Amino acid sequence: MPTWVRSKKPIEWHEAPVPGQRAWADFMMSKLMRPGFFFVSLQVEVLAGLHRFWAYARLPLPVLLSMGVLMAQVTVADPGTSDDGVEVNKTPKTLFVVVDGIPADVIERVNTPGIAAVAAEGSYQRAYVGGELGMPTESPTVSAVGYMSLLTGTWSNKHNVRANYGIEPNYAFWDIFRVAKHQARAVSTGLFSTWTDNRTILMGDGLEAAGGYKFDFVADGYEKDPAFAPSLEDVERIQAVDLQVTTLAAKTLFESAPDLSWVYLQHTDDIGHRDGDSPSMDLAVRWVDARVSELWASVQARRQHFVDEDWLVIVTTDHGRTSSNGKGHGGQSDRERTIWIASNSPRMVSAAERRAAIVDIYPTIVEHMRFDMPEEVAAQLEGQSLFSQ
Repeated sequence: MPTWVRSKKPIEWHEAPVPGQRAWADFMMSKLMRPGFFFVSLQVEVLAGLHRFWAYARLPLPVLLSMGVLMAQVTVADPGTSDDGVEVNKTPKTLFVVVDGIPADVIERVNTPGIAAVAAEGSYQRAYVGGELGMPTESPTVSAVGYMSLLTGTWSNKHNVRANYGIEPNYAFWDIFRVAKHQARAVSTGLFSTWTDNRTILMGDGLEAAGGYKFDFVADGYEKDPAFAPSLEDVERIQAVDLQVTTLAAKTLFESAPDLSWVYLQHTDDIGHRDGDSPSMDLAVRWVDARVSELWASVQARRQHFVDEDWLVIVTTDHGRTSSNGKGHGGQSDRERTIWIASNSPRMVSAAERRAAIVDIYPTIVEHMRFDMPEEVAAQLEGQSLFSQ
């Protein structure tokens, strides 16, 4: 596989053999060669001048991949017994995916076989963003706020993110990746994002106040790189970035399987702002669902080859959209506040038990990963685990 080293020098590219690479290629080709899937992916890939997933040339300089050499690795879970008496003998892994700005009513109406396949093993439910109406936790329903609420398990009154610009996060409220790197055992982490600010600003990667460097596998920076797909218009270019990010994420998930990974895709929100509720928005949802299918296929393939891994996969969105035309968001209407959570876990609470919130994803990941948290960090959380007790 290609290996990259985080450094101040230009990113170096090397070949390193990876066990199972041929199995990965065969598995993904069987998925990608389906007519509809292959046609849509190929259209964007050709326009962007991207390489196919199995043949990489030098990546754009802004892309940072790993604080060390990317080598396939498996973190060994500590043997023992969980609190509920269940024997712990598998390595926990988590992938969470944020697809931007898809209202719950849209995801429920449009055919999304990728997300449906994830939920078929577990559950789908509606949830909310925006905090509690009329309370100090009430938060704008905009993208960066939604991400930060998920990443920290808190609302705006704590994490201090209230817009997509002029962002000054309060790093005293630890993000989930900081918790991961605080563990006594080694925990590998991955971020595959169309918006570089997720890493550099929201999580303050590399900043002492935010916990230092937190990522072993990183694919971002494409939207800031003028050499990436320069012939495309803004919306189509971001779509091409989404595809590239997904390609790298899918490959890394299968070959190296970071213990905790986040994939962020932006295309649907761009179409929502441009066209609102429309056939083109439905098409964008189906397109991003195909990207979820790629990621899910990697997890399935990984599980087939490494049966000692216990995967939690969560797919969600960061906000809804306005009811008038679907072009805006940020307010506190029911449609703007209503999101959804799909997961492969059959342990998730039902809507009858309680209403889920985006801040509940953080403690759910903590429980699945069996993370230990400092008491003062745990006490700050606004959410609670979505696993039924």
